Amino acid sequence: MRHLFAFTALAALLVAAPLTAKAADEFTLTIKDHKFSPAELKVPANKRVTITVINSDPTPEEFESESLKVEKIIAGNAKATVRIGPLKPGRYGFFGEFHEDTAKGVVIAE
Repeated sequence: MRHLFAFTALAALLVAAPLTAKAADEFTLTIKDHKFSPAELKVPANKRVTITVINSDPTPEEFESESLKVEKIIAGNAKATVRIGPLKPGRYGFFGEFHEDTAKGVVIAE
């Protein structure tokens, strides 16, 4: 019985480890009222990361950044995934092209 418990615990650790590592490189941005939240997103430098952009507004928005080399239209009440990096340490601005006056933010790689 003790071996069965140890085997079950080990199996649970092996399954959970890749999920934990994957989650560390995934981030979420939300668009609401034509603003990004959080407006500053800290990501690890020198690593490729995934950002899920959730558009909670009923109208489309475009997640765009020349420095991040990304341009993605997200329909209203929908989400999209973008992959960026690896980035050198620094600040990388982004904006929503359809509401550029309010939809602004920065990715901080550190």
